[in-house]
Amino acid sequence: MNKRVLLVEDEIRIREVIADYFKQNKWEVYEAGNGKDALIWFDSVQPDLIVLDIMMPEMDGWEVCRQVRSRSGVPIILLTAKSGDDDKILGFDLGADDYVTKPFSPKVLIARANALMKRVEGHVQPESHILRFGSAILNTMAHRLEVDQAEVELTPKEYELLRLLIHNKGMVISRDAILNRVWGIDFEGDTRVVDTHIKKLRSKLGRESRHIRTVFGTGYRFEEEE
Repeated sequence: MNKRVLLVEDEIRIREVIADYFKQNKWEVYEAGNGKDALIWFDSVQPDLIVLDIMMPEMDGWEVCRQVRSRSGVPIILLTAKSGDDDKILGFDLGADDYVTKPFSPKVLIARANALMKRVEGHVQPESHILRFGSAILNTMAHRLEVDQAEVELTPKEYELLRLLIHNKGMVISRDAILNRVWGIDFEGDTRVVDTHIKKLRSKLGRESRHIRTVFGTGYRFEEEE
């Protein structure tokens, strides 16, 4: 069976060129011109790879990446005209697997797509959507948290916050970075909302709250072991 790629790019000419190269290399290609359509296609097609432009109408690539990664480990390659390190770091923090800067060669994109798929296929994780820590289990496909085999209800923001911390375990994430990634860059509140949600999340996690460490003056870090 041919691999399926979801190509998300609002510039029709660029999208057509990339699509042709993927088809020539025996991929099934599904196309979307904006972020909202991309999520619809994602849910219906369940692609093996997403090639995702960042600057798009309706919903940008950052938000698409965030929503896809919250429920799937599908490989994602970001396309963008931005080459700054901060943008690349944000993309990787949101869960992207690779980053291609425009202008680029479609042949190089195909090569990187194939290389990425080989890496993924060589490290198959059937339960990649199951995140375990202590007696807690976070199912990122079902958006379900269990602690000591009992379901714990999380608000959407609490869920996104916990998932962000786990996916970046061992790394210190600043309050500003958490605001940008969970609440979005347009959020007008201050970092106290992060502390409030951390407090509520810790309360719900009970003894497993020990995994969330406060780094004073900076932010928070998720640690696997006590």
